[in-house]
Amino acid sequence: MKITSMIRLRMGANDAHYGGNLVDGAKMLQLFGDVATELLIINDGDEGLFVAYDNIEFLAPVYAGDFIEASGEIVSQGASSRKMVFEAKKVIQPRPDIKDSAADFLEEPVVVCRASGTCVVPKNCQRKNK
Repeated sequence: MKITSMIRLRMGANDAHYGGNLVDGAKMLQLFGDVATELLIINDGDEGLFVAYDNIEFLAPVYAGDFIEASGEIVSQGASSRKMVFEAKKVIQPRPDIKDSAADFLEEPVVVCRASGTCVVPKNCQRKNK
C-alpha cells in the first residue's frame, strides 16, 4: 500500500528570514518534518523520530506570501526504519507588482525543494503493521 501525505501552507512575513522577504530553506525542512510525522502516524500509529536526511536540494526561492504544498511518501521500510521522499512546490505566488492583494495560481507549480530521509519508529511504539 502506497502511503502519502500532503500539506499546503502560506508563508507569512514571520517566515521571511532574509532581505526581499526570502524564506529560509529550513522552513521547507520543517514542513517535511510535519509530513513525516503524519506518514508515521498513518503507517504505525506513532509519531516516531526523524533520524537523518540523506539528500536535500533547494531548487527555487520561496518568498513571504507564497503558498507551498509539501508532500511525502514512504518508499521502503524495515523493522523500525521508514525511508521517505519529500517534495515542496510553490502553487500560488503573490503579485504585488499588480496590487497588494493580487496573486497568481500557478498552472505549473514550481518545485522549490526535494529531499529524502529516514525516520524510526521503535518496535515497542508500533501500533499498526504488526
